[in-house]
Amino acid sequence: MDFLLAAFDPDNLKHHLSVITFLPVIGAIFVAFMNGRRNREIKAVAIFFSLITFIASMPLLWEFKSISTFQMVEEANWIPAFNIKYALGVDGISLFLVLLTTFLGPIIMLSCSSNVHHRVKEFFIAMLVLEAGVIGSFCALDLFLFYVFFELMLIPMYLLIGVWGSDPEGRREAAIKFFVYTLVGSLLMFLAVLYIANLTGTFDIRLLPERLHDATRNGTFSRTAQYACFLAFMLSFAVKTPLFPFHTWLPDAHTEAPTGGSVVLAGVLLKLGTYGMMRFAVPFFPEPAMSLGPAMCVLAVVGIIYGSLMATAQLISQGDWKRMVAYSSVAHMGFIVLGIFSFNLMATQGALIQSINHGLSTGLLFLLIGIVYERRHTRLFTEYGGLAKVTPRFAVLFMIATLASIGLPGTNGFVGEFLILLGTFKGSGAGEWSWTFYSTMAVLAASGVVLGAIYMLWSFQKVFFGKVTIADNHKLKDVNRLELSFTVPMVVMIFLIGLSPQWFLSRTEPAVSTTLEKAVKRSDETRYLQQMSK
Repeated sequence: MDFLLAAFDPDNLKHHLSVITFLPVIGAIFVAFMNGRRNREIKAVAIFFSLITFIASMPLLWEFKSISTFQMVEEANWIPAFNIKYALGVDGISLFLVLLTTFLGPIIMLSCSSNVHHRVKEFFIAMLVLEAGVIGSFCALDLFLFYVFFELMLIPMYLLIGVWGSDPEGRREAAIKFFVYTLVGSLLMFLAVLYIANLTGTFDIRLLPERLHDATRNGTFSRTAQYACFLAFMLSFAVKTPLFPFHTWLPDAHTEAPTGGSVVLAGVLLKLGTYGMMRFAVPFFPEPAMSLGPAMCVLAVVGIIYGSLMATAQLISQGDWKRMVAYSSVAHMGFIVLGIFSFNLMATQGALIQSINHGLSTGLLFLLIGIVYERRHTRLFTEYGGLAKVTPRFAVLFMIATLASIGLPGTNGFVGEFLILLGTFKGSGAGEWSWTFYSTMAVLAASGVVLGAIYMLWSFQKVFFGKVTIADNHKLKDVNRLELSFTVPMVVMIFLIGLSPQWFLSRTEPAVSTTLEKAVKRSDETRYLQQMSK
């Protein structure tokens, strides 16, 4: 427990990341000991701890330097017998994902303060523990520690869907599906983790890429083992992303989850899948990643088109508004996977910033749908129409989120999708696949942009324009001050990233560039050794 005591030493900024990681846990402990009937005080404590976590994370921006190495590293022995360490740090790949998590924390808590009415205490404990698990996953520099944080999130998210979901029957099925999909993938990854740790003698993320490459060169890490480990890691991250065809749990989970659960799921939990691909799957197993990268690109493009078509089908069938946005997430995450496995610096940069963008724009969409759901208790398109006349502020906010989601220039969504498509079109400098393949993938993926504009703008027209035909909509209240307090900050970030993307890209580029260059170099060397052995 020494590292926990050291983590909260106010005179030692070395443990800044531990403070950020464990502040939500302290908040959960405070809430756990509060009177369960004092709902207002419970909500206030949860909001307070998520807010100070965000404030505590802000110094990362000015402490961080635009270099490729991990920074603000803190390290202590945890389980010395197995060489397992408590080690945290951030680089350009994880920095803004950590900040996105802490930024969304108080927003989610504020949004839940007015729409959670039963088991309030347990709900906010689950949300705080979930926040700590996400931050810890992004900061962990030890693979075993990462796995602990990665699995820690499973239980609170399962409870959020299963206990506080919208439909008493559907929420249980959605929660079980989420749990089973995630657990199976995680267990296979854990077996691969144990194998490579036994092979290299370390769980240290900083050392593993080079040691695994050394094991490949001396023949102790066979080609079959490399591919098996890569597929085990990829299965876990493909489920979490979710990548087609492992996406089927997501629409149900989003539809049944409470608003706060949907926001945290879309905002940060899905990003753990793509983060894992960038941090582990590609650097640890570069040759399998390069060889199977085209297959990943194909699955990503299929996911983009499939997700877009399913979202359009929800609209045509007058289905669930929230479910339509859930399918749009499948398409958006497909863009991110495409950027990662294009092995092009521009596309990979786009994938990373699009991870942030999706968390903001889709998170805002779920927040706004949750606001109107609390007033009308329905999400069917047939129950809406003409809302712009009744709730003009709500219409403006939703239009901004819609335009960001379809990638209008000047919004954050444009930056990520443009870089991904342009980088993919230029092609990869790795592997044997031609420019024709990558340019074809880019063109097909671009169809998802067109489809996205169709279903998002069409849904906006259905909900906000035309006549108010439902009597209950005539007395629908517009967004209030509390709701503006947690939606406006997201609007500000949408335009900030959209208008000043270089400020973000300049901080991520060194780490992304170094990781990609080393992976390509190691893959080429591995292939050369394989050819020589023949």
